[in-house]
Amino acid sequence: MTPNKLVSPAIRISQGERDASARATHLEAATRKFLVTTNERKQMSSKTNFKRIALVAVAALGLGVLSSVPSNAVFSGPAGSAIAVTITNGTGTLSAAGARSDSTTAGIITASGLALAAADSFTVTTAKKSWPALTTAAATPVLNLALRDTLTSTGASLVVNNSTGAALNATGAASDSATLVAVSTPVSGGANMYAAASLYAFQDSNSATPRIAGTYVYTVIVTPISGTAQTADITITVAAAAADSLVANASFSTAFISTAGSAASDVAVSVLATSSDTPRGYLTVKLRNASGATDGTAARESVTITTTIGQVGTSSNRGRSVVLAYNASSVDYNIYSDGTAGTGTITISTPSVTFPTKSITFYAAKPATLVASVATPNLRVGTNADAVRVTAKDANGNLWGGALYAYASTTADALIAGSNTTPTLCTWDADDGRHECGIAGTLAGTAKIKVINYSTVALGTAADLVTAGSMVTSNEVSVVVNSNPVASFKLSFDKASYAPSERARIYVTPLDSAGKEIALSTTANLLAAGGITTASAITFGPAGTTQADSLTAVSITTVANTSTASGAKAGSAVYTVFMPASGGTVTITATGGTSLPLAAQVAVTASATVTDSGAAALAAVTALATTVASLKTLITTLTNLVLKIQKKVKA
Repeated sequence: MTPNKLVSPAIRISQGERDASARATHLEAATRKFLVTTNERKQMSSKTNFKRIALVAVAALGLGVLSSVPSNAVFSGPAGSAIAVTITNGTGTLSAAGARSDSTTAGIITASGLALAAADSFTVTTAKKSWPALTTAAATPVLNLALRDTLTSTGASLVVNNSTGAALNATGAASDSATLVAVSTPVSGGANMYAAASLYAFQDSNSATPRIAGTYVYTVIVTPISGTAQTADITITVAAAAADSLVANASFSTAFISTAGSAASDVAVSVLATSSDTPRGYLTVKLRNASGATDGTAARESVTITTTIGQVGTSSNRGRSVVLAYNASSVDYNIYSDGTAGTGTITISTPSVTFPTKSITFYAAKPATLVASVATPNLRVGTNADAVRVTAKDANGNLWGGALYAYASTTADALIAGSNTTPTLCTWDADDGRHECGIAGTLAGTAKIKVINYSTVALGTAADLVTAGSMVTSNEVSVVVNSNPVASFKLSFDKASYAPSERARIYVTPLDSAGKEIALSTTANLLAAGGITTASAITFGPAGTTQADSLTAVSITTVANTSTASGAKAGSAVYTVFMPASGGTVTITATGGTSLPLAAQVAVTASATVTDSGAAALAAVTALATTVASLKTLITTLTNLVLKIQKKVKA
């Protein structure tokens, strides 16, 4: 076989090609490789030795540096060891009733060193380094030092006030740190031991140098019996009292919107949109800190106010979004109209507090619609406040709070109530979002009333038209003047049936000789002695929630207007009671009093049903049984009918 010269001789040998040429070539290569490898190892060995020597030298030098003791660390002679000083910072409270500056708020200074001789010692003092900007070095309290422990000493260790010789080992003993506090070993047996002391460091609290809030830094100086002193800083941080914090707190800070300012709650504000430099409303902001202080000197943060319509701010700084100073116990920020009609959303915030958003309505110069309704169904002769109510809205559908006037539709109507020539100014009720118009009653009868946005029925001059704009008139409503005397009365409940213990209202309603309800009145002895009686176990709510906390009153005062909130009913007196806890019929009875004609001095009753769950369930079961019986009868009838049809079909 002819050898392949492209294959390595070594490979050919391993494959069995043992020709002389291959063996010679392999031997030569192996020899050369061995010699080169041997020389490289020798060279690397020499380099490694040099490196090792260098590393040892560096390590020796480094250890020498690490083990050398600076001159200011010498405790007992040149061969002494360092004094280790560790610091724990402290706190404190202001100089006031209940303030603390003692071991419970103190920082801790710990110093420890090896004493090579008997009676070896080191001293500890402090110096003022920095203090709050609002005080001075002279007014900064010094630190007091008191013994905490000597637990890390390996033998007896004495701690004394070096200026007086008083031992600090006694409980409660303290020393002004401006004087020396010495830590020493005993005269006998004190060699080759660790002398250590842990000291409390707290500020003096005498009245001559009262503490203020801030950060105090003191330098601790530890001086051995021989050598130079070591220093370290200790910090005492005195927190501001809660009552002095300038940070506003959401729990105690408030912001309210109103039309008059100095508000303690939010009021619905609807104002004219026409641009004006006179405030249309106010935002009353009170910033209080976490202590809830009411003196107004605690919280001090800038106030950011933003509105989507109109302007907010002060006379000198106002706009859609402003940042304003707060520097009083309470500040009223102004709300201005800028000619834009609509409902504006106002946000109020400080760096620490975001208040709930407020809403304000800017209405157009004139209303678009006026919807009138009768609030007092029966007027008396004379003044009747809140007799007619009007809901006014502008073209945007916003409540309109401008001036409105009520007048009698005709001269004939004016003979009964109101005036046809001099309209009566209505009152804007911002809370209820409506105008309330008073109507004067003159004679018994029915009168028609309208409401307009103008102070006279006639349009007047052109100048008047410019001022008032075009006239808008409401729908016409009828009011009744009933001056008839009381001739009888009736009793009634506000519902026909109640759940057990449900709230109920009882009405006493005076009537005239025609059986019609009359105007607001007070009737003495409308009922006979004993008032309203019942055999049922009805109860009353808390005091003040009813006309009286019993049904025994005989003199009755009615109200003019109905109220869904209070349950009041126009022309009636109301009692709020709670029905019995068990089911059944509740019947109330009252007899006419001496103020009524003799024929009306009779018993009058009213009844209502209390339906408990058991009775309701029984009624449901009874109704179901009746239904089932009816179905059964119907099925029987149908079955018989089918049988008859089958017989006829077979026939």
